[in-house]
Amino acid sequence: MTDEEPGGFVITPHAADEMRRRGLDASLVRQVLTAPAQRLATRPGRVVLQSRFEIDGKWYLIRVLVDVDREPAEIVTAYRTSKIDKYWSGE
Repeated sequence: MTDEEPGGFVITPHAADEMRRRGLDASLVRQVLTAPAQRLATRPGRVVLQSRFEIDGKWYLIRVLVDVDREPAEIVTAYRTSKIDKYWSGE
């Protein structure tokens, strides 16, 4: 494990590497963790927390995959996508 985030989340080494590789700002990930616009179950023990953000004049979805079946919960990976309609669950 690596850094523990507020709210009882731990960023796994894989997630930290992927966030760095993707140039994903850790402050955006923290915002999603503390106040996600949506929480979607993907399988038992795993959820996706996601929120929309405007970055450089374009809208993106920041998605954070979290294993919640352990204590503290582990951030598996995080990424941004412009395919909001594909992943956003209604309004």
